[in-house]
Amino acid sequence: MTHTPHEVPPIAATARTKPWYRQLYIQVLAAIVIGIVLGWQCPDLATSMEPIGTTFIAAMKMLIGPIVFLTIISGIAGVADLKKVGLTGLKALTYFQVGTIAALITGLVAINLFRLGDGVHADPSRLNTSGDAGQYIQQGEHQQWWEFLTNLVPHSFFGAFVEGDILQVIFLAVVFGIAVKSVGKVGEPLIAGVNRLTEVVFKVLSFVMKAAPLGAFGAMSYAIGKFGLSTLASLGSLILLFYVTSILFVVVVLGTVLRAYVKLNIFHLFRYFKDEFFLVLGTSTAEPALPGLMRKLQFMGVERSTVGLVVPTGYSFNLDGAAIYLSLATLYIAQATDTALSVGQQLGLLAVMLLTSKGAAGVAGGGFIALTATLSTVGHVPAAGIMLIFGIDKFMSECRALVNFYGNAVATLFIATWEKGLDLPRARQVLAGEVVEVPAAARPADHAAQRPATVDHADTDPRSSPRSSSSRL
Repeated sequence: MTHTPHEVPPIAATARTKPWYRQLYIQVLAAIVIGIVLGWQCPDLATSMEPIGTTFIAAMKMLIGPIVFLTIISGIAGVADLKKVGLTGLKALTYFQVGTIAALITGLVAINLFRLGDGVHADPSRLNTSGDAGQYIQQGEHQQWWEFLTNLVPHSFFGAFVEGDILQVIFLAVVFGIAVKSVGKVGEPLIAGVNRLTEVVFKVLSFVMKAAPLGAFGAMSYAIGKFGLSTLASLGSLILLFYVTSILFVVVVLGTVLRAYVKLNIFHLFRYFKDEFFLVLGTSTAEPALPGLMRKLQFMGVERSTVGLVVPTGYSFNLDGAAIYLSLATLYIAQATDTALSVGQQLGLLAVMLLTSKGAAGVAGGGFIALTATLSTVGHVPAAGIMLIFGIDKFMSECRALVNFYGNAVATLFIATWEKGLDLPRARQVLAGEVVEVPAAARPADHAAQRPATVDHADTDPRSSPRSSSSRL
């Protein structure tokens, strides 16, 4: 069947003429700048803004569990053959592991080339491991590399949602999704209810997102007021190396994967996700951007089932930014404490980090817990050395979260292409700005009911078929 390109909806022109000051990314960017200035000039007042940021992040995290649970069930239910669910999951996990290895190696190469820890000559026995850092060290030292597997099963159904453990929510959602699909017609009313409930949850999300500028302002002003810009100068070279390494990884490694296999441009992806970029930058966590990532990927033409499976799983298993940080920080601590590591020992660290990097996903202080677990498992590098970088961690968290975010965006597009579940012509139109997403409230009833066609990712032999998902999750 000949593919008919998606026409730009008539109301899309109205969306393009939206005043600049009403654009979310402009509002969040302005809030970030105001927060930085306030933290710099009035640190005491700025630190008192912390509840604004933490309340917004808490409101977003409140919705993450239900969104992940509902979208995974809906995605599995929308797949004709359950075998495809297993194959998609297997392909995703394979990609995640390869991506994590690439990120870990990138960090190892960077810190071995520049060796910023040489000359520090820190004595681990004299490092004070009290406060939050001490708790992270203690928790990491008692964490086993295999615990993330045993923790997949929650103690109770609601416990996973109460504790906000995304891995457990994913486990429950996959089990329920397969069960609902397996019972056939008996489960159809439940699937319809899940789809309707998903719409309601995303409407609640749209309400919460209106407070995104306030959340970014509170988080950024507190960070600058609490830690101060002077903290940047103490280990500025390490922060700079981490940022440059991360940018090169996203642009060169992820950009090459996206261009070579998916046939899309990474810079176009940056522009498309600009709202989410500034949201992550302001809040220092990728979780608030998860719903937007899922919605926009589906609007681009990625099958709903692929989005529902790959994105939530990637938020726990595909942490490219955390992997770069983990390898770079481990080698920096080794160099700073005069701990010599051979090539074989560094490769051993890499193997351990493949597992420990998954163990603390979504946990407060997860980066330090994973780092301490790595050092404790190997035993060569003193765990107390994390105190050397504890003060600058806040300034590195934004970069970690952004790399994680874009890593999962590329991963989903890669898996969708692999599964022939990406409408590539539509994706190109959306990234070029030729097709603009319009809020549901602004759509006529007949337009809201339209569903884009599913097209094979190859430019030759294009095919179209009714898509089972709407233009929004």
